[in-house]
Amino acid sequence: MSDSLDVLETCRFVVGRSENVCIDQEAVEKFCRKLVGQGIEVPAWDFRHHFFDGTERTANYLLVLDGLNFCFWVEPRWEIEYEGEKLRGYFALASSLKRTVEEGFPILEAEHLRKISLSELRHIFRGREEIPLLEERLNIVREIGEVLTRRYGGQACSLVKKARKRAVDLVRRLAGDFSSFWDEASYRGHAVRFYKRAQIFVADLYWSFGGEGWGDLAGMETLTVFADYKLPQVLRHVGVLKYGPDLAKKVDEGVLLPAGGAEEVEIRANTVWAADLISRSLEGMGVSLRAFELDSILWNMGRREKLGVKPHHRVLTAFY
Repeated sequence: MSDSLDVLETCRFVVGRSENVCIDQEAVEKFCRKLVGQGIEVPAWDFRHHFFDGTERTANYLLVLDGLNFCFWVEPRWEIEYEGEKLRGYFALASSLKRTVEEGFPILEAEHLRKISLSELRHIFRGREEIPLLEERLNIVREIGEVLTRRYGGQACSLVKKARKRAVDLVRRLAGDFSSFWDEASYRGHAVRFYKRAQIFVADLYWSFGGEGWGDLAGMETLTVFADYKLPQVLRHVGVLKYGPDLAKKVDEGVLLPAGGAEEVEIRANTVWAADLISRSLEGMGVSLRAFELDSILWNMGRREKLGVKPHHRVLTAFY
């Protein structure tokens, strides 16, 4: 079996045939020089908003977290308050689940997850407005509970063991055993693989455990960046990604793009490929970054740089 996820390879097929998105190589070099000039620092794991106890329970928490890590942009925005802080998006999700564990709710028990009710899930994510795609999230949580119970003794760590603590095998098992992690698209008759949330679970395990214990995973360098809506927004902002006039108009006006359509697939594939070009360019400048580390840098840039940033593309999807 190959040691590659084929994500880069399948994205390359799309990049070479894209009609709506292209990559500006000069902008790649310019962006890398700016990064190096500013000094590159990979963000540390955020223990404040994530549950962590150093045991198998943390792995279950991360699997539920990354199973639900998608689509936070819908207006009016969902928001919670946790320890006096108002939170939106991903950190609201992470903190909601952490809060639930602290309250003694059995969110980390697979047997309970497979039967969880909609009202229970709504209570977990209580706040201002409702978390988007709540019923889709209910189905995902139930699937996680069902598959963990039926195949892995209720423990995400058993999933890690059966993947031989190898990043590639762990992503493949997630995508193969959990339909909600099967993040593939079709483009001109060819399969295109992204596996965004499956790869994030691997990265989160590695990061939260500091690369030790359950985070001691081989082949972390085989991961790609996680193709979502924030990364292409940042790469477009810095000039690396260029959209054709029709697509640019749709994105800037907030037009909903069809999930799995050519425009969406081209945005995601070019994002993955552009990030690889950035990594290679940085390597030539003496800076070595693995893709998941670069992803964290770009994602945090998207959180900080508010002024002048063009809108992100909008797709209703459970994959990101």
